[in-house]
Amino acid sequence: MMRLMALGFVLALASVTPAKTAPAPRQAPSGVAVDIPNSAIDTALEKTASQAVSDQQLRVVSINGQYNVGVGIVHRARTAGREIGGSAEHSQITEIYHIISGNGTLVTGGTLENAKARKGPNALTGPSIDGSRIRNGHMRDVGPGDVIIIPPNTPHQFTEVTSGEIVYLVVRVDPRRVLPIVSGAK
Repeated sequence: MMRLMALGFVLALASVTPAKTAPAPRQAPSGVAVDIPNSAIDTALEKTASQAVSDQQLRVVSINGQYNVGVGIVHRARTAGREIGGSAEHSQITEIYHIISGNGTLVTGGTLENAKARKGPNALTGPSIDGSRIRNGHMRDVGPGDVIIIPPNTPHQFTEVTSGEIVYLVVRVDPRRVLPIVSGAK
């Protein structure tokens, strides 16, 4: 009986005594969202429509001073009857391609042939190595809606564009903040 009374007393005490709780963690200040309207993408594409290859950085933003994220738009013309261009790898940037329109063949991995470091800083991709082509890479056909993540130090190259052109959004994750901040379309 005594145990039952003691248990009742503890339960009654617990119901009237506020429990001590840890203070709520401080929330980091919220950031500011950055918009890139479709009109900015269209304008950038129109400016370079006559070029065989165009890579334009639309924005590079600092994320709380910890890393940068760049967003660009790339278009490559059909490769039939012309040089396809070289291959590359970027030592500090992860690139994420989202194919908007067109079709092509993308090769990643393997080894760069005739590899040479790019001279000077590159505002689009940071420190990079260029090559003439990729040996023993993974080849795949890509088209609208496909997303490809290319980690740092991964050779990559479009070897063929089978449609009139291929257009893709590229997101560049820059943990070392080597890309210069770009606040608007050029």
